[in-house]
Amino acid sequence: MGLWDKLKSAVKKTTEVLRTDVRDLFKSGEILDEEKLEDFEARLLKTDMGVAATDRIVTQLREKHLGRTIVIDEIWGTVKTELVDLLRGEDDVRYDVENPLSPLNLAETKPTVILVTGVNGVGKTTSIAKLANFLIKQGKTVVLAAGDTFRAAAVEQLAMWAGRLGCEIVRKESGTDPASVAYAGCDRAAEIGADVVIVDTAGRLQTHKNLMEELGKIHRVIGKRIEGAPHEVLLVLDATTGQNGVRQAESFSEAAQCTGIVLAKLDGTAKGGVVVAIRQSMGIPVKYVGVGEQIDDLQLFDPDGFVDALFDQ
Repeated sequence: MGLWDKLKSAVKKTTEVLRTDVRDLFKSGEILDEEKLEDFEARLLKTDMGVAATDRIVTQLREKHLGRTIVIDEIWGTVKTELVDLLRGEDDVRYDVENPLSPLNLAETKPTVILVTGVNGVGKTTSIAKLANFLIKQGKTVVLAAGDTFRAAAVEQLAMWAGRLGCEIVRKESGTDPASVAYAGCDRAAEIGADVVIVDTAGRLQTHKNLMEELGKIHRVIGKRIEGAPHEVLLVLDATTGQNGVRQAESFSEAAQCTGIVLAKLDGTAKGGVVVAIRQSMGIPVKYVGVGEQIDDLQLFDPDGFVDALFDQ
């Protein structure tokens, strides 16, 4: 299955929510009235797109098409244009499908430090492995730092992936200060001239104040070892959590100064619209999405491609 087909497959459940019965809702030749718009608004909200984004899309439909004869392609054209604008936001993140690393803020001097965080059970370790594999395929040398020192199983899982991928891993005894592991990982990456070091952190709930403060400490310690680091702070979110993912983004962003999101398990949800809600409410761009369970199932998030996939089923 090619990348395009994997993306289409991943968003299929969300598409079904958008398109099921919508063909009956918008019939060519009929007049678009307020009742139809309200029904479509409810459909958008079911994808967890959020009130703000939904309101913007419906407002555009109302301004451009209300009271006019329905032309399906024109309706979808308006929706797609608004969705792409919402997903791109106003920052300077580049989504270049020809350059899969384009969304990342790569350091001018090696190594680039990527700090990865998220709540328990979102697929963080697997996402790190996918990201490492992704980088290696782009010709980058990668060091992994096993900063989840509270769970031996997490360290072992990351070590297993490091072995499979052929990249080095820095690990310490269980219970070690995670900031010291992050520092050691940066140290080792600098020593061997690695391109990228990916620092894992313990899964935590956004309500765990001490653990959230620990993220801030890790951030500061990394910066002391490598100036300007971490260059990326990626928050792994589980797409199946829907709107709760937005609340996670808010809390983690404050603690760790998140610069981007890896949206895992996009293939397992009908709430793919949460991508839009996160972008709107937080201004944090989604940079990569997980579209399956295999190690290669991580893709650059391309707003145009994502929206096309939603409507090209």
